[in-house]
Amino acid sequence: MQQSTEDRPESDQEDAAPLLNQQLSLGKGLCSARYSLVLILHFSLFMMYSLRVNLSIAIIAMTNGTNPGSLTNSSTDVCPNRSHAQPNGSHRAFTQGAPVYDWRAETQGVILSALFYGYLFTQLLGGYWSGQFGGKLVLGYGLLSTSALMLLVPLAAGLGAVYLIGLQALLGMAEGVIFPAQYMLLAKWAPPLERSRLIQLAVAGCTFGTFVTFPAAGIICQYVGWPYVFYIFGGIGCVWCGFWFLLVYEDPACHPHISAGEKEYIVSSLANQGISHGRSLPLLAMIKSLPLWAIAVPCFCSEWLFYTLLTSMPTYMHEVLHFDIRENGLLAALPYIGNWLCAIVSGVLADFLLSKQVFSIATVRKLFSVLGMMLPAISLVAVSYVGCDYTAAVVFLTLSMTVISMCGAGFYTKHMDIAPRYAGFVLGVTNTLGTVSGIIAPTAVGFLTSQDLLTGWRNVFCVSAALNLFGRLFYVTFGRGTIQDWAREDTALQ
Repeated sequence: MQQSTEDRPESDQEDAAPLLNQQLSLGKGLCSARYSLVLILHFSLFMMYSLRVNLSIAIIAMTNGTNPGSLTNSSTDVCPNRSHAQPNGSHRAFTQGAPVYDWRAETQGVILSALFYGYLFTQLLGGYWSGQFGGKLVLGYGLLSTSALMLLVPLAAGLGAVYLIGLQALLGMAEGVIFPAQYMLLAKWAPPLERSRLIQLAVAGCTFGTFVTFPAAGIICQYVGWPYVFYIFGGIGCVWCGFWFLLVYEDPACHPHISAGEKEYIVSSLANQGISHGRSLPLLAMIKSLPLWAIAVPCFCSEWLFYTLLTSMPTYMHEVLHFDIRENGLLAALPYIGNWLCAIVSGVLADFLLSKQVFSIATVRKLFSVLGMMLPAISLVAVSYVGCDYTAAVVFLTLSMTVISMCGAGFYTKHMDIAPRYAGFVLGVTNTLGTVSGIIAPTAVGFLTSQDLLTGWRNVFCVSAALNLFGRLFYVTFGRGTIQDWAREDTALQ
């Protein structure tokens, strides 16, 4: 028997109140305006991640296959070579004619990490600008700038590594505004009962872009030449931005073709969140807000695990498990298709639980956060103890990267739950911390694995797992599902 509203705790009443008054009856189909927007966002984030990761593949051809790292220790604590593993240089030779640069491993590392320093710089600005000027313009110009700058990568590389590092930082700055702007845009379009699935459908474009770009960029490098990786992806990005500005509208009221029923449904379901913020931000109240910290802390912890796998899983497969280049590329791409599918399924499932009033918003977010952080942590600990069991190691690594996407239906959606008016800025705050972990984690991997590889990687996985479990505990303790007082519309400023 369902519990009555009067019998529920006060916090759950406030949490469930806006849901009990909504009906999913109008404009629900995949052809609705809001789902069309999410599909466009999906491909926009697909392009963003394609532009972000293509250098990771192209730099192999740019440096004539120079390994970004090599074993500097004499440890024998590694797995034995498998009988079918091929020598490192056995892969197909890259096309002739493209320039090749003599960059040391350290230089390559700086080039690849430079994007994140720029990316770190504009997270808060992107959130603030999207609140003032709208998510459509900020995201559109951010993606257009990223695409245009990508066309200059071959020129910058030819001028020297310093120029390419500077260009990478600029690319990061252009990309940094995209995620906060996306959240600000969805805050105006996503009804609470559909928020999980809409966000997850949009963000799934990131991992799908990674999955496609890894093999596509390798093929382009082999058959056409590495400069065309940047010309092709940059050109497609510029063309796509034209469709973005033509097809995207800031909110339902601006859309000329949305049905009256869908517009009324969206507007009425979001009526209690207030309008977008202007120049004023309640910074002191944000700093004191435990529910906001309850998003930021697990974001840092989960991004540590994610970036550890993103940047170091191919290295682990090569140096410890001895997969050759062809095997490594395929196996490194597989977890991203699992991540993509799990993101979509978890978003639909979370909204189903909310629509059936099985759990409150706070409970649903905590459930998916716990699963999305605990299961990857367990999987990584398992990897650290399976040793040289190649099949088990790959299965657990894939499971870890796949299940972590469930966090998208958990605390990553909380920005709109606790502060819809400031969703872009709050996302900028938490994403900044996540980017910091993305900068620190690869350095920590290098430090921990500098001696015995198996022992070092065991420490890498255990540290990532421990951080994930701490983030889960922090969120479950302090996470809330209601709009915070500092995020409510201040009529005094009208």
